[in-house]
Amino acid sequence: MGSDSGRLDPKTRRPLPEGIRYRSDRNRYQVRVWATGLNGEDRERSFLVETLAEAKRLRADAKKQVRPDGATSLNAWHARYWATIEAGVRPATARGYDVAWRKRVKPWFGHRKLEAITVGEIEQAIGAWDGSASTRNDALSLLSRLLEGAARAGILEANVARLARRPKEDSPRSFRSRALTASEVVTMLEFVEDGPYRAYLAVLVFTGMRAGEASALRVGDVDLVGRVIHVRRSFSPGRGGELIEQSPKSHKERSVPLPEALVPYVRRGIEGKRRTDLVFTGPRGGRLSPSNVRRFVDWGALRSRLDRSDLRIHDLRHTLATLLFDAGAAANDVQAILGHSSMQVTERYSRARSDAAVRANGALDRLIGSAG
Repeated sequence: MGSDSGRLDPKTRRPLPEGIRYRSDRNRYQVRVWATGLNGEDRERSFLVETLAEAKRLRADAKKQVRPDGATSLNAWHARYWATIEAGVRPATARGYDVAWRKRVKPWFGHRKLEAITVGEIEQAIGAWDGSASTRNDALSLLSRLLEGAARAGILEANVARLARRPKEDSPRSFRSRALTASEVVTMLEFVEDGPYRAYLAVLVFTGMRAGEASALRVGDVDLVGRVIHVRRSFSPGRGGELIEQSPKSHKERSVPLPEALVPYVRRGIEGKRRTDLVFTGPRGGRLSPSNVRRFVDWGALRSRLDRSDLRIHDLRHTLATLLFDAGAAANDVQAILGHSSMQVTERYSRARSDAAVRANGALDRLIGSAG
């Protein structure tokens, strides 16, 4: 067939509209669209469709709204957009995203065109990725940030990753079940030798601070007279694992209680120090972190003593929340102390629902008894 034959419709033998030609080798109509790309350059996109009507419709729609960079691969977009993501998250989060990209997102989607990625494929990937639900959620979060950036740049119409169902742990444990009881708190503190590590665990369990927040606590943050501690900063792992000082996770300062049981530890921690000195440090004055505390405390032996084989340092934060609720604290006060972004998270520590069956027993007994 001659070079001009593609300009004619094989069915009517009439000239095809501008931008449409017939590809006899593919038995399809080819639609070509020119548009301006993200860098301001003219870009051509071509599509193959089965009918002339479909070709005309696609041509008309493309003239209204063309996304010339939709064929960009996720690999190319990641290389271009990663710096924007990295600048907007904490170093520890960026490090987690690095792992998620290399091990999960890139192998599955890196070669794909941005516009070709679907919700179904994302959910299929989530099911195939290895690791815990938290690990797979990190990968989904990174993919969503990438696609959200593409949508904001006009490359995609929408971020389809937002529609994907997030993975859940197969056997989740409630926050309350992870928390220590009051007697277990006493056992834990007695097990740890008196000194900086016991003091550090005490401040975690009695204030509900995150580990990085307790490590970054400075003398000027402590109000012994008012019996409160002001949480103003946190130590977080950097890209290379080093500890860097940042604002708290919520990016908002808050105040936590300084109960009488914690006062002796705090007094020893601030004695003879300047306002800018750290309150809790290691035996040689170094910064404390969950890893070195677990190592020096013999965390395995402590778990055995408490008969809690999966006890984590973060569970001490859960412990304060449950103790506060059990002591009758209001939910909004617990939320403020822990720095939760939503009341929904805070209420997971309450016994309100877990005790529903017990309360129902009492109500039924009274009802049946009065009817007897």
